Amino acid sequence: MRCPECGFEDSKVIDSRPTDGRIRRRRECLSCKCRFTTYEIVENIPLMVVKKDHSIEPFDSMKLAERIRRATIKRPVSFETIETMVEEIEAELKNNLQKEVSSAQIGDMVLEKLKNTDVVAYIRFASVYKEFTDAQSFISMISELE
Repeated sequence: MRCPECGFEDSKVIDSRPTDGRIRRRRECLSCKCRFTTYEIVENIPLMVVKKDHSIEPFDSMKLAERIRRATIKRPVSFETIETMVEEIEAELKNNLQKEVSSAQIGDMVLEKLKNTDVVAYIRFASVYKEFTDAQSFISMISELE
């Protein structure tokens, strides 16, 4: 951080505290000993989802949780398990540092989580996500699981 008095490019942090969604830091220049205050804000870049029809919309964790809940109706999958799945998927997507992600990528991530959680929910979700049109599609998917 450059000193506002002498322009020296190095300073030390004396005090740091969160205020109003940002971080307030008191600094001291290592050259002239001038004290000054800086503020840091966390840049929150929204994650955008590119859908099959090429439209783009913001990522909605509640929408994703609802889609997973539909697949797990009357199955022994707890609400907490679903929330954990959604949190893990969202964290992984944000950690990839991509601004846009395809709905197909999200769907594949959900399928992977459901495959390890509940096979029936996996098949339900896959039948909608993969847009099965005949019984042969179900049979081939089930045979892949075995």
